[in-house]
Amino acid sequence: MQSEIGGIIVFTSTYLKQEIVINEIITVHYFEYNSDFYFPGESHGFWEFLYVDKGEVEVTAGDTDYVLNKGDIIFHKPYEFHRLWANGVIAPNLVVISFKCSSSAIHFFDNKILHINNYECDLLGKIITEADTAFSSNLNDPDLKELKRSSRRGFACEQIIKVCLELMLISLIRNSNNLNEKVTSNITEKSDEGTFSKVTAYLSDNISNKITLNDVCRDNMCCRSYLQKIFNQKTGGGVMEYFGKLRIDCAKQKIREGLKNFTQISNELGYSSVYYFSRHFKKVTGMTPSEYSSSVKLHTEKQKKRPIIIEKQS
Repeated sequence: MQSEIGGIIVFTSTYLKQEIVINEIITVHYFEYNSDFYFPGESHGFWEFLYVDKGEVEVTAGDTDYVLNKGDIIFHKPYEFHRLWANGVIAPNLVVISFKCSSSAIHFFDNKILHINNYECDLLGKIITEADTAFSSNLNDPDLKELKRSSRRGFACEQIIKVCLELMLISLIRNSNNLNEKVTSNITEKSDEGTFSKVTAYLSDNISNKITLNDVCRDNMCCRSYLQKIFNQKTGGGVMEYFGKLRIDCAKQKIREGLKNFTQISNELGYSSVYYFSRHFKKVTGMTPSEYSSSVKLHTEKQKKRPIIIEKQS
């Protein structure tokens, strides 16, 4: 808006309303648990949400029990007692983020269980990635009470966490109110997204098979350079690098379920030998399969022994 005073044009700024503001986070967790995981419960004076990245969990919120599957997210309001446990069959991967928010719009999430879309999932992934850089704390530590800033953090990574978290919450509200229009800027982006989804589904379907990049290109009718470009944009790596990480993620879940030994897992995932499987596992995770199995068991045992924490409202 502008006006003219004595021949001088005067501009008036517009204050931008902020419906949801997050200025403080308490914890950011990414957990990989065994299929017998159990958390006895807690309550505290801040907001928290639990997102199921893989598998299935059962959750108590207040006086009600729920079953959450991959893609589901549940919000716990301040002072609401909550606990969770795995179903004894599927080893879950979970994201837990707790934060403070005094915006009135946050109460949209009271007693809510939602299913997040790809855009919101990408934002959540960005939060985890930035938190891993911003803080030196172990995001897989169930006893984490305070995030310690890292000396190697990138520029504005905490602000990125704040912005992504606010965007994710805004998107969830908009989608639930049928106000969100999914906008893609042009046909090329739509085509790229479709190709990426198609190929990632193909890779998931062939996780137990020995496939090459030529197989992927042939079966999905894509040229090698185009496919590599899309995967570099989406994942920061190539097609076969993504496929390798996909196989290791599957191996980690099978290890946590504890139903098969390393040789059986190696064979099921198409590795030529358990030796090559162990080498690849360590290259991707920084740990051998045995070391990973021991670390998960340790976290699970710590969580089982953790006392119930009840923070009373003052």
